[in-house]
Order: sequence, then C-alpha cells, then structure tokens
Amino acid sequence: MSIRRIPWAWIAASCIAFAAAQSFSAPAAAAPAIAAGARPKVILDEDEMGPGGTNIQATLMLAQDKAINLLGIAVPTGDGWQPEEVAHVLRALQIAHRAVPVYPGAMFPLLNTRRRERMWEKMYGALFYDGAYMSRWPAEGTSDWTALHPRRPYWVPALPEGNPTTHAHRRSAALFMIQMVHQYPHQVTIIAAGPLTDLALAAKLDPRFASLARALVFMGGSFNPQPADTPFAQAEAYANSPRIEFNMRFDPEAASIVLHQPWHRITEVPLDATSPTLMSRQLLQRVARGPAPFDHYLGRFGQVYPLWDETAVAVWLDPALITGEMTVHVDVDTSFTANYGATLSWPVGAAPALGDRPVQVVTAVDVPRLNRLVMRLLTAPAPIAIWRARHTAVTHPANPRDRLR
Repeated sequence: MSIRRIPWAWIAASCIAFAAAQSFSAPAAAAPAIAAGARPKVILDEDEMGPGGTNIQATLMLAQDKAINLLGIAVPTGDGWQPEEVAHVLRALQIAHRAVPVYPGAMFPLLNTRRRERMWEKMYGALFYDGAYMSRWPAEGTSDWTALHPRRPYWVPALPEGNPTTHAHRRSAALFMIQMVHQYPHQVTIIAAGPLTDLALAAKLDPRFASLARALVFMGGSFNPQPADTPFAQAEAYANSPRIEFNMRFDPEAASIVLHQPWHRITEVPLDATSPTLMSRQLLQRVARGPAPFDHYLGRFGQVYPLWDETAVAVWLDPALITGEMTVHVDVDTSFTANYGATLSWPVGAAPALGDRPVQVVTAVDVPRLNRLVMRLLTAPAPIAIWRARHTAVTHPANPRDRLR
C-alpha cells in the first residue's frame, strides 16, 4: 500500500464546514435504501492485536466478502498499542493477498491512562483484563504470541508471523472516516470492534459525522451475560462484574460521547450475545486445513476465545443470525467510581434525555449458524458473496433486524 500525504486543502475546507454546523441534536434525513446490486460501503474500526485471534479473524471475514466495499480499516489502541496493531493487520492482509487501506487511529484513550488504571485497581480491585496496559496475560490456557510492553507504547517488536513490507496511510483514522461519510453521505456503515476513541474524535472534529453515516454497529458493553459451557475462564468475571466489558472500560469517555451522537441506527453486540460462542480448537483445526491463503497462518496463531468481534461482523452480514434482541437507551458510566466504564441502560422513554439514543442490542445469536458462516468465510479459497441487500425502509423497519443495514 502506498503512503499518501495528508490532504491539507481538504482538511482546511472541512474545518470551515465543521465550524458552520449549527446543531447535531437530531439526525439528518433517513438514509436511503441500498439499491439492488449495489455493494454496501463499510469501515472497520478495530484494535488489531495479533497474530490471529478475534480481531484479525473479524477483519479477514470482511475482506473475504466480495459483496461489500470495505473502504478501509481504522486501528485504535485497545488490546495492544496502535503501532503494533497496525503492523499485525498489515501483515495479515499481506498473507491474505487483500489490498485494504489501513489508517492509524487513537494512540491513547481520551482520559484513561495506565496510572489511572492502577489507581482505580488500588481502590476497587484488580481488573481481569486491561489490554495494552497489561503486564501479563490472564491464565487462560491459550498461546500468547506477543510480548507485553505496557510502558513502551511506540515500540513494535519483531512479529512472530513476520514483519509487513506494506505501510499504513499517514492520514489519521478519524479524518479518514470523516472524509468517507462526506464523500458517501448516508452510505457508510461503521463496524467498531474495539474501544470507541476514533469515533469520539471524529464526532468532536465534525458534528455531522454520525448523522452522515448510514449506521453504527459496535461490539462492546455487557448487560447480563451468562457463563457458557466453554473452557474460557472469564466466566468468573461475568458473575462478579456483569456490566464491565473491556472495549467500553478502556475508554469510557469516548464510549459515552459516541452513544450520544445522532446516528440513524445503532446496533450493539455485547458480551451477552458472544459468551456462548467459541473459536474452539476443533474449528481452528478446520481452518488450518482450509484452502484460503491465510488458513495456515490462522491455524498456527489462532486463539481459543469467544467469537467476540466475529459476531459483530457476522450479524451485520447476516441479521438472520439474531435470535434475541432488545431496544434500550445505553450509556457508559464515566464517574471514577467502582462502576467506571460499566454499561448503563434504560427502557425506551425512561432515559435521562441527555441525547442518548435507542440502541438495538443483540442479546443472542444462533451459534451453530454463526460457526458455519465464520468457517465459510475463513476457509474460502477466494472472496465469496455473503451480504445480501435488504429493501425494507430503514427509518422504522417492520423487521427490527433490518436496522442493521
């Protein structure tokens, strides 16, 4: 991928337009239905820690669907530091022979820092997992391929899968996403599967950002997840801290900002939907035997974890996977208390009326069907068509699942 210079003329013109924006308290006109035969446009905002694992696998699923137009991948710090994550996704795309532009995102959360994390833990107890701030991996019986370096955010170690020879764009993820929604108004769906820092920055740079997007689908938050019959050890965390989830907890302020923006539709895929899922060793063995160019890579570096980010991608590609859902108002607690970063929710009509919007929350999915979709995409020798256009009206669809589109 070529390195492009930042379009300063475009940025200057955009800043003038942003300053002229009068209000963002209500969304613009409803997004039009996607025309028959058109390829829906999507941006993935993903904390691409690798090699293998849920982040990379979700990315490859989108890269494998030729029915969509993957405009680019934005990479914020989350599971790992942004420079290392960028290197991992560039290498994965090289192995997959996919030319998808990558844009570096937020380096740090808006307010949260490693020092604040440690102070919070002294007051309220240790977190099970805190991503880039981790000093050691949780004991979950999986293979941890990457050395942790919580005090060296800009250091990129030699990658076990090999270093990439391609480069990310110099333009920031936030500016890239703003440019895309202006270039394709009401046509771009954003799938966010990491902390929401990039989206919060874009929203603050451009008050029209959210209203010009088609929809937001994000993986994050937690309501009342039930420990599943899997070997994954976080069941204990589900039982004791059911409203805490990493993506929201890593940057609570960003998550709250994003949830108060004038999106036409917001779909949330929380831990409730993903806790029964698992990329088992049996599934990884099936992937390893597949004919896709990246299957040997996934077979070697795959991780036995729930299908967190894969589920968010899958329910957008195929809403028929959804077997349970609810519509509620959602926010994230930003007070520096024991509840910091926890998911807050209210029934429709009972929220504080501070600009939060109704959110379609996916509470359950058809796990066998999900597994088949994931396997189909991750073992296809060449891109295949999965996404299917829906022609139902998008403002108040008769079928709630059409809100995903």
